[in-house]
Amino acid sequence: MDLPALVSVAPLLGWAVHSGVLTRRLASARRDPLTGLHTRAGWTTRAEHCIRRHPNAAVLLVDLDHFKALNDTHGHAAGDAALAATADRLRAWCGHNGTAGRLGGDEFAAVIRDLAADDFDALTTALHQPLTHRGVSLPLAASVGTCRVADLPLRTLTDALASADAAMYAAKGRSRRGSRRTD
Repeated sequence: MDLPALVSVAPLLGWAVHSGVLTRRLASARRDPLTGLHTRAGWTTRAEHCIRRHPNAAVLLVDLDHFKALNDTHGHAAGDAALAATADRLRAWCGHNGTAGRLGGDEFAAVIRDLAADDFDALTTALHQPLTHRGVSLPLAASVGTCRVADLPLRTLTDALASADAAMYAAKGRSRRGSRRTD
């Protein structure tokens, strides 16, 4: 290749490399590094898309119970393991029918195309399974609130999250190992 051609191609190559780096950074910014789940921004985009396409979609909020005590008693590595295990269980439960995300701290969210009672029971059972960490069995518990988007006057993610949040806190008030659906 002659020098003038090389000089004209060099900026294009630089932009291609730069674009690839930005694409990777954007993708990693939308994934939580500890759990591999979508962050709030990435999850919100997918949840809004699911709600638009699936009239029977449901939004779930999951909050780990006694997380601070687990972290304080067993250390941050145990807390991280609990977060990762919760993420794995939520991701497995969603499968190809939904999307899970970590909103921050010990709070997770999921949107699923359709929520059956036995599906919900399977999730709460999975989230309450103990976790073995460094040879110690750690009890895990979570409060779960759900909202069927079709039951809302306005089918928006914001309203669904508010309803699921209220249901989650009602479950926490009833039992620290509780769950509540808004049907």
